[in-house]
Amino acid sequence: MAMTGTARLGLGTLRRLPTESRPLIRPGSVPAGIVHLGLGAFHRAHQAVYTEEAMARAGGDWGIVGVAPRNPDVVTTLAAQDNLFSVTTTSAQGCHTRVIGALAGTRHAAGDPAAVVALLADPAIRVVTLTVTEKAYQLDPVTGRLRPDPEVAADLRTDRAPVTVPGLLLRGLLARAAAQGPPLALVSCDNLPANGRRLRGLVEQSVAYAGVPEPLAGWVREHVSFPGTMVDRIVPASTAQTLADAERALGVADLAAVVAEPYRQWVIEDDFPGGRPAWERAGAVLTADAGSWERLKLRALNGVHSAAAYLGALAGRETIADALTLPHLTTVLRQLVAEDVAASFDPPEGVSVVAYGEEVLTRFANPAIHHRTLQVALDGSQKLPQRILHTIADLRAAGRSAHWATLVVAAWLRFAQGHADDGSPLPLADPLAEEIRAALAAGAKTPAGAVDAVFALREVFPAEVSEDDDVRAEVTGWLTALQRHGVAATLAGAR
Repeated sequence: MAMTGTARLGLGTLRRLPTESRPLIRPGSVPAGIVHLGLGAFHRAHQAVYTEEAMARAGGDWGIVGVAPRNPDVVTTLAAQDNLFSVTTTSAQGCHTRVIGALAGTRHAAGDPAAVVALLADPAIRVVTLTVTEKAYQLDPVTGRLRPDPEVAADLRTDRAPVTVPGLLLRGLLARAAAQGPPLALVSCDNLPANGRRLRGLVEQSVAYAGVPEPLAGWVREHVSFPGTMVDRIVPASTAQTLADAERALGVADLAAVVAEPYRQWVIEDDFPGGRPAWERAGAVLTADAGSWERLKLRALNGVHSAAAYLGALAGRETIADALTLPHLTTVLRQLVAEDVAASFDPPEGVSVVAYGEEVLTRFANPAIHHRTLQVALDGSQKLPQRILHTIADLRAAGRSAHWATLVVAAWLRFAQGHADDGSPLPLADPLAEEIRAALAAGAKTPAGAVDAVFALREVFPAEVSEDDDVRAEVTGWLTALQRHGVAATLAGAR
C-alpha cells in the first residue's frame, strides 16, 4: 500500500510525474476501440504498451476497455487511479518507469456481465484481445475440442448471465449479430498452439453447442476474424517491492504497478476486418502466418522456462535467475534447444533457433526479474503439451530421439510428487491436480509405475507420446535419477 500521506497516481497527479514517466497520450482523450479480456499484469505490460505507442505515433480511436473476468481487485484499483498504471522496465543496467494511458475504462465481468456483453456488441469496438490463460478456453489439450465444465455448459445452454469467457464471447457476438453490427477481430494473445485457430474453434463449437440458429450463426462465421499471434515479454507477478520501486520513480503511489524485462515481441496475423491500431509503428511484426513464430516461442522459450522452473524448484531455487546458477543447468538447457527443439520444426525465415535460445537464456538470467519458479510451474498439465510434448511428438515422428525433452517431462512428474530434493513441500496448482495425484498414487511404488499411470492421462498425453516405448524408457530413466540422486547429481551426470 501507499505510504501514509503519499499522493495516489491519477489524472490529478500527472503533473507531479517526471517528464520521462508521463503517458504518451492524454489519458481519457481517446475513445474505446478495443475490449481486452484478462486485465492482468501481462496485458498491462505488453498489449497496452504497444497500443499506446501505436496511437501516439499514428493516432486512432483505439482506447482499451480492460475486463477482469473474475477478480474485481484490479478493476477497483485502476478505477481509483483513473485507469492509469505504470510499467517499470528493469535489467542489471538499471530501470525506467512510465505511466500508461491506453485504458479507456475497466469492467468486472462477474460483477456486471451485461455491461461486458454490451461492450462486445458495441459497434465502436472493432477488436477484442484476450489473455485469459490456457485453462479458460475449456479446450481439450489433446483434441482441441471444446470440453465445457458445468459453468461453461450453463453459460452456453441457458439464459443465465454469463460468467465464463466462452459464455461472454458467445453472448456478445450474438448481440452484435442481432444488431447486424460491423465486423470484429477476436485476437488470442495466450500461449496456445495455433491460438487464432483455437479461438475460432472455441467460438464455432460454442455456437454449435448452444444450438444457435441461422442467420445468427452465419453472421458469426462471416463477420468475425481470428488472427493468430505470438506474444513475448517476461512479466513476473507484482510484489510490494514492485509498488515501492514505482512510487520511488514516480513520486506518487501506484497500486497497479507492474514490472517487466526490456525485451518484448508481438507477432500478429494481419486480418482485421474492422481496422486496427498501427501496431507495427510500435515494433510489432505483422505477418500472414504467425505459426512458425509461435512454435519458436512455445518450444525454445516457454519449454525452456518450464524446464528451468521444475528443475529449479526441485533444487530449492526461488527464481528462474537463481535456477540458472545451478551447475550444469544452462548446459543442459542449451542441449535441449540445440538437439531437440531446433530439430523439431522449421523456424521463421532467417531465424536461428540456437541463437534465439541463447538470447532466451540471457533474458532468464536477468537478476532484476524475480520470476518465481513456482509461478512458472503453475498449470503444468495445460502448458506441457504445447511447450514440450509437441516437440517430443514431432521428433519421434521424424525418427529422432527426444532425450532432453523427456527430462522436462520427468522433472514435471517429480515436481508433481510434491516435495523438493530437501524434503520441503511443493504445491501442485493445476486444474488436473486431483487426477495427477491419483495417478501418482496408483503408480507410486516405482518410477516406471508412476510414468505408466500418469501417461494414461489422455487430457495431457497424446497417444503418439504415451504409447511410445522409447519415450517411456527415457522419462523413466530421468525420473529414476531425479528420485534417487536429486537435481544436482542428475544434471552433473547428464549426457
